[in-house]
Amino acid sequence: MQDLKISKKKPSFPITAKLHTYLTEYNRDIKIPIFYDDLLRFQGSVVVYDKDDNDTLWVRVFYDDFEREEIDLSLKKVYTILHSDGNENTIPFLNVDAIDYCTFGNSKPFRIKIRNILNDNYTYFYIKTADASRVYGLELEHMLSPYNLNFLVYKNTLIEEHISGIPGDEFINNFLDKCSKYEKSQIAKEFVKFNERCMIRLLGDMRSYNYVIVPTHDFDNVVYKIRAIDFDQQSYEGKFNIYRPQFFKENLKMVELVSKSMQKLSINQYKTEERSILVKRLKSFQDRINELLACMLEDSISKEENIDLLKMTIFEYTQDVNFKNCNNMGEILKFSLEFLIRNYENVSLENL
Repeated sequence: MQDLKISKKKPSFPITAKLHTYLTEYNRDIKIPIFYDDLLRFQGSVVVYDKDDNDTLWVRVFYDDFEREEIDLSLKKVYTILHSDGNENTIPFLNVDAIDYCTFGNSKPFRIKIRNILNDNYTYFYIKTADASRVYGLELEHMLSPYNLNFLVYKNTLIEEHISGIPGDEFINNFLDKCSKYEKSQIAKEFVKFNERCMIRLLGDMRSYNYVIVPTHDFDNVVYKIRAIDFDQQSYEGKFNIYRPQFFKENLKMVELVSKSMQKLSINQYKTEERSILVKRLKSFQDRINELLACMLEDSISKEENIDLLKMTIFEYTQDVNFKNCNNMGEILKFSLEFLIRNYENVSLENL
């Protein structure tokens, strides 16, 4: 177990014209009535505490009456664009219950709580500054994980839907020990597969508070899945182990669970299963993956020293000379996926 250090402040990378074109083609780049900067004009705030009176690191923000009316209407319209293709018939039945702001982390998001006044059901979405590496992370998660993601980009603003689940750190501290032997074994399997998926697609910083555990009742059992919720560290860091959740001290209990629940043969089996599934997903999204990689190949989303360190580390693992010649993170990811594919078929990504 290592105490991995993440770059204290990852810069935000602009969305290139080519990436905007890609997002427009796949209905991600849609005009919205409010920008991230509009929400920064709040007049005051109060700290948000959890049910145990712990500081959540979020603050609830307030606006003057005139601005709040306009902001509320715009946020309701964003909700309809995100969830019902802009149909505004439901707007009279929506209420903006809260606008929270988080200064912790790189993205400094706003969290919007929207409630249906007819039945009191509510949901959240997030408004952030658009960052190219985060957008690549969201798109790769949509295509290469078992989960679809709903998000929008307009100019410098990113809208993300809320991903429901129990935060990993909370689950580890409060729920894991109460799980049955079968459930623990099943969680261990999911962590192995999650670890493999993050490593292959170069999604970094999956400490326990950056993913959620999703319990689903299946007959008389509870099935647990692990979902990433933070995509800020897509293909940025140079240390390879930052893309492997098993090496974060925050995940120590999960790693110990895998060691206690599984033999090495089973671990290798689940790694192989995840790689096989990833290849199938690559085939399903072949055109879209190729278009996204074409954007990444012309983009700059990391520092030169990070690129040099990562490509040489992966070369040492794989002995694939293609990595030594990589000039950016897009090329490293492309050859990582091609290396995966070559375990099954001798083709390049463009010819899937």
